Amino acid sequence: MIMDKTELGLTGLQVSPLCFGTGTNGWRGRSNQGDLGIKKLAYLLRFAHERGVTFWDTADEYGTHSHVAAALREVDREKTTLTTKTVSTTPEDVHRDVERYLRELGTDYIDILLFHCLTDTRWPEKMQGAMEVLSAFKEEGKIRAAGVSCHDFGAFETAAETDWVDVVLARINYAGDNMDASPEKVAPVIEKMAAAGKGIYGMKVLGGGNSLTKDPGKGIRFTCGLAGIHAIVIGMMNEEEILENVDLMAEIVPA
Repeated sequence: MIMDKTELGLTGLQVSPLCFGTGTNGWRGRSNQGDLGIKKLAYLLRFAHERGVTFWDTADEYGTHSHVAAALREVDREKTTLTTKTVSTTPEDVHRDVERYLRELGTDYIDILLFHCLTDTRWPEKMQGAMEVLSAFKEEGKIRAAGVSCHDFGAFETAAETDWVDVVLARINYAGDNMDASPEKVAPVIEKMAAAGKGIYGMKVLGGGNSLTKDPGKGIRFTCGLAGIHAIVIGMMNEEEILENVDLMAEIVPA
């Protein structure tokens, strides 16, 4: 089964509706996927790519840039959409991060660069210089879209009101597990973001990586059924999980 691609809002990017996440329980330079080792995770990324999962999510904090770089060398870069993220907030640090990420990932451009784990409602005011750096990288073609992932509902609402934001990685699932607020509060904000042309992909679709995994279909159906969700990211650990999720997406997301 090969997945069709979908438009990620008005970014101009076409992505697979299932994104391969490399950051389950990821922070401080490690993640469950990274613990598999470079060879194994690179193999799984290629395995998924062959089945149409051409949207990959990584971050500096996950420690998986080298794993993704190894996989990128074995696939068509132009048919792969790549997200990475920075926790830096100053212009100088963000500039250094992007240049380093390009080297670490072995690519001339990054499709999506997100500010990672924002928790301050006033983040655009405080990070104006950092935002301008990413805008300059967009003009140079070194990144194609910029945006945020938020771990605070106020910061999330701010993202909906901020024209600069191209893409949002949103925490959303039916149980409210590891979310910024209840699904009833988050879903209307997602819809508002999409109406403004932002690309939105959902994370924590299966909770914190284990809490909702007994029935992954339920989690996937709920999130993919929400207005404004263009794609979902799931951290996968083996071929069986990849095949199961690809099949579920084929059933749930119309071609």
